[in-house]
Amino acid sequence: MLTDGLPKMPHKIEISHRTIIFAVVFLLSLVLLYQIRQILVLMFIALILMSALNPTVRKLEQIRVPRALAVVMIYLLIFLIFGLAIAGVIPVLIEQTASLISRLPEYLEALRLGGQLSMIDQNVINSQLNQWGSIPANLLKITASIFGSLTAFLVVMVITFYLLIERQHLDRYLAILFGGDGVDRARAFVDRLEHRLGGWVRAQLALMLIVGVVTYIGLRLLGFEFALPLAILAGLLEIVPNLGPTLAALPAVLAGLAISPLMALTVAAFYFLVQQVENSLIVPQIMARGVGIRPLAVIISLAIGANLAGLLGIILAIPFFILVRVILEELKAPSQ
Repeated sequence: MLTDGLPKMPHKIEISHRTIIFAVVFLLSLVLLYQIRQILVLMFIALILMSALNPTVRKLEQIRVPRALAVVMIYLLIFLIFGLAIAGVIPVLIEQTASLISRLPEYLEALRLGGQLSMIDQNVINSQLNQWGSIPANLLKITASIFGSLTAFLVVMVITFYLLIERQHLDRYLAILFGGDGVDRARAFVDRLEHRLGGWVRAQLALMLIVGVVTYIGLRLLGFEFALPLAILAGLLEIVPNLGPTLAALPAVLAGLAISPLMALTVAAFYFLVQQVENSLIVPQIMARGVGIRPLAVIISLAIGANLAGLLGIILAIPFFILVRVILEELKAPSQ
């Protein structure tokens, strides 16, 4: 053809005003989401709690208890349980924890004299002990941190309360995102998300309770003086999959090592046994049935969460993975 020998003209790309406006609005939306990220995290935590509590609210509604009254009753029960825990457990926990911290230098000194810390720089130990000793000087900072955490907790509880009250209207709020059959698809989406998030919360609480109680009984049988704080630590760290049990075992093994190497080995064997029983018997029956997430997905989610938000990211990694998976399932649904 005659045009074969002619140089090709460069393609001209035209960007419409609508595309520019969309790009600007999209970038501004990302900036806004980043600025309110802390509020979004609190709302996500409230969504998780709502998913865990709503089945109980529904059961109360089935016996003709008004929804608002059912939510208030559940809140009163939660605060009653917390009040009993504070009155019965917290004083003993504070006493044993304070005693453990005060005797920590003795433990480390006994380990050093026994040759157990010969490979550890003594300056590092002294530095850590000095940090423990400076806690009273930082009392104002600690108080401010506790107040901030308490405020965040109250905000989450208030948001959860209103989410529970408005739960039956969430379908209509989300219907606009699902096209023509929006209400039905929104209802199915919210129900599926609630079922999986609520299942995760209930399974996690069951695991924490079981591990905490078993750890307390085992440490008491071994004659540990500080069984309560170590057991509570084991239960709380159960919220961190895979890594939590290992981190919970470290202070217990350290305390056992201060008594004797045999005690340290016994404590390590006990924690290892608890973790093996948990992984082989308890988790498949409780966590896998309620959530159904593969171990590789758990590890990747934890790594991403830790990199993005530290400890909070680790705790919220699995619920966020559940949210993303439910959204992806919904996006694939029309093509199936």
